[in-house]
Amino acid sequence: MMNEIEINLLVGGPVCEWPPTLFEGDQKNKKWVGADRGALYLSERGIKPEFVIGDFDSATMEEKQAIKDTCAEIITAKPEKDDTDTELAVKEIIRRYTSCKINIYGATGGRLDHLLANLFFVLREPFYKKLQKIRLYDKQNTVCFFTPGNYQLKKETDKRYLAFVLLTAVTELSLYDEKYRLDKKSFSFPVSLASNEFEGPTATFSFKKGVICVIQSKD
Repeated sequence: MMNEIEINLLVGGPVCEWPPTLFEGDQKNKKWVGADRGALYLSERGIKPEFVIGDFDSATMEEKQAIKDTCAEIITAKPEKDDTDTELAVKEIIRRYTSCKINIYGATGGRLDHLLANLFFVLREPFYKKLQKIRLYDKQNTVCFFTPGNYQLKKETDKRYLAFVLLTAVTELSLYDEKYRLDKKSFSFPVSLASNEFEGPTATFSFKKGVICVIQSKD
């Protein structure tokens, strides 16, 4: 069985939203990819990514040179494009690594249109088939995505809150052991079921159709 590779993708969101331990421990030694300004952030920290990608339209000449000095492979995109820099990076990761987990940092905070794009892009191909391998992290939240099935979530030790964000219409959603429970409830439109909570070390849920984004959060 092929070993699953773990890829860390840093995109250009505000540094203040990063997890405080982002570059601690062995994180620096993991496989990194930079998207647009995320490439500069990696360069500033002496991290050599597998590749970087983006239009780099907001980078100064000095910043572009710093990226070139650190990165062995730079993929330059046109500013006028259909995909965001994050989407371009994830597409390239999927193309290169058949079996991988993708951890995305810097995808929250700042512009709301970027945040929404980073939540909804998983509904399209080629992302949809890989959506359960994609996670977003920031200093307060862990975001993961699910297609229909039965699941048990493990509570992260520093998280209290649990949200079920329906990115599409969803049928027969059941929340079995959370603080606020549901029994085969269907929704005909996207909605955020916010501020639920774990009541134990795990939370179990299931649904029949749709796509759900699950967020573990702390204040």
